[in-house]
Amino acid sequence: MAPDGSERHDRPLRLYRSIFISDVHLGTRGCKAEFLLDFLRHTESDYLYLVGDMIDGWRLKRAWYWHQSHNDVVQKLLRKARKGTRVIYVPGNHDEVLRDYLDVHLGGVQVVGETVHETADGRRLLVTRGDAFDAVVRYAPWLARLGDHAYTVALAANNALNRVRRRLGYSYWSFSAFLKGKVKNAVRYVDDFELALAAEARRRGLDGVVCGHIHKAEIREVAGILYCNDGDWVESCTALVETHQGALSIVHWVGERQLNLYETVA
Repeated sequence: MAPDGSERHDRPLRLYRSIFISDVHLGTRGCKAEFLLDFLRHTESDYLYLVGDMIDGWRLKRAWYWHQSHNDVVQKLLRKARKGTRVIYVPGNHDEVLRDYLDVHLGGVQVVGETVHETADGRRLLVTRGDAFDAVVRYAPWLARLGDHAYTVALAANNALNRVRRRLGYSYWSFSAFLKGKVKNAVRYVDDFELALAAEARRRGLDGVVCGHIHKAEIREVAGILYCNDGDWVESCTALVETHQGALSIVHWVGERQLNLYETVA
């Protein structure tokens, strides 16, 4: 912090028109809150979309965990809202309790079920969490919770493996992402999810869709519709960003800042 109480920045701020983040999972040990806080400190935007699972209510119900860095992220988001950033929160299935407060402003943060974002170049994008288009979440919630347990185990194994890799001088590698990419059913699940969202955007006469939920950052055309997924902040530390000219891209924060996922960010 600077003497006047403002935040110091060791490099120029990155200025965007819009930022989309999701799947932070505050309240879990796998959350990379320090890295998200670093991202928020070094970026500014006119719009900031929180596309679900910012807080992991499922995990907090089982065991309470809340690090100081999780408080810092919440406070930073509220501070951005107070300073003029339009912060829009689209709750997900892990923070579904906030779906009881749709169309309410919480500390300057607008809570909505979904919304349409118009880019600077005129494209209209459906901004939706995505879990409503996940057949497992909709029709077999018990299986979704079982999958969440399995994912937690995979993340723990991922963390242990990468601590060893770091000692040996190797870079970060996502074991859990590797597993998801190799399992045929998982690949089919992702494809079905993307097709369902693209079909919904087309049905509404929109140009594209922005979502989270499956922890797989991507920008691509799906059946003639622009599909954008902003990824997550437990594995990849990614965000979807829009320039003031309307160009969309994925920011891989750990790689771009040359950070190690197991170091502490000041």
